Amino acid sequence: MKIFEIAKVHFQSNLPFVLFAEPNESHLKVYFQNDDELHQFENQSGFVFVSFDGKNKVVIPKENSEYYSEEINYELDFDIQSIDIKTSSEEKNKFKELVETSVKEILSGKFDKLVVSRKINFQNKIDVFQTYINILKTYPTAFRYLFFHPKVGLWMGATPEQLLKIEANHFETVALAGTQLFSEQVEWTEKEIQEQLFVTDYIVENCKDLALDIEVSPPFTVQAGKLAHIKTKISGSISKENEAKLISKLHPTPAVCGLPKEKAKEFIIENENYDRKFYAGFLGEWNVNETTNLFVNLRCMEIDAVNTIYVGCGITKNSIAENEFIETQNKSETIKNIIIIK
Repeated sequence: MKIFEIAKVHFQSNLPFVLFAEPNESHLKVYFQNDDELHQFENQSGFVFVSFDGKNKVVIPKENSEYYSEEINYELDFDIQSIDIKTSSEEKNKFKELVETSVKEILSGKFDKLVVSRKINFQNKIDVFQTYINILKTYPTAFRYLFFHPKVGLWMGATPEQLLKIEANHFETVALAGTQLFSEQVEWTEKEIQEQLFVTDYIVENCKDLALDIEVSPPFTVQAGKLAHIKTKISGSISKENEAKLISKLHPTPAVCGLPKEKAKEFIIENENYDRKFYAGFLGEWNVNETTNLFVNLRCMEIDAVNTIYVGCGITKNSIAENEFIETQNKSETIKNIIIIK
C-alpha cells in the first residue's frame, strides 16, 4: 500500500500524520502534516486529538496537510501473536483497592457510577506499521487509528465507541457500557444493565437543551473483537452553533468518567495516581466535507521507550474488585493480540 510507504518516510522525518479507518469501512485515510508545528484545536477543519481532561486539544489541520485515501489491501502480511505481559501482584492489589474505594464512595451516595483505569507497561520494541496492519484487519467494526506528532507522541488503537457523528444538521451518538467475553448467548447482569442505563440517561438529558427530535433505540448487544457490550443509539437534529457545545456536554461521557461527571473526573485524577493523557479522550475528523465524526479513545496504546496499554472499567455499587480486574485483563487482549515485536 502506497500510503504506508509515505507514512514510514514521514515518521522517519519526524513529521506529524494520522492514519485511520472508520468502522466497517475498507478505505484507509491519512493526513500528512507539512511541518512539525503543534496546532491547537480551535474548531478548524481537520483531524482532532483531545485528551481526557480536555486540556490538550491537538489538530492536524486539513489546510496544512496532504490528504489521501486508499483501499485497504487485505493481502498484506498479517500475524497474530499475543505477547505475555506480566502484571505484578502489587499492581493487581492496587487496582483492586481502587475499585473497593470506588464502591465505598458510590455506596456513600457521592456517585452513581465511577470509571477507573490502569496502565499496563512493557518495554518491547514494536514494529509500529505491522502492528497497525494487524489492527486494521483484526477489528473491522472499530475505528482504527495510528497517530503521530513529535510533540505529542505515538498512539494507536481500535475503539468501539463513537462519541458523536454530525452530518448536515443530523447527529448520532451511542451509549456503550457493560463488558463480558462474547458468546452466542450473552446474558447481562443487573450491574451491567444499570451501568449502561446511566450512560444512556446522561447523554439523553444533556442533548435535550441543545438538540431536537431526539430518538433513542432499545439497548442491544454488540461484539467488539472478543468482547460484548450493551449499546443504545441516540440521534436527533442540531444547529451548527450548538455542535461544539454538545461535544463539551458529552465529553467525558459516563462510559469513561462517571456520574456526577465533574466530581467523578476529580475523583479519577486524585485516585488513579497517573495521567490518562489521551486515553479516554476523543479523536476523529472535525468539519470535513460538512461532516464531523468523533470517537472515544479506548482500546489504545501509547508507544514510547516504555509502551503503555490503557484499560478501564465501570464501577457501580454491585462491582466486585476481582471481577473488575479480570475485565481489564480481557480488554487488554484487544491490543496484546495484535502487537508485533521487532
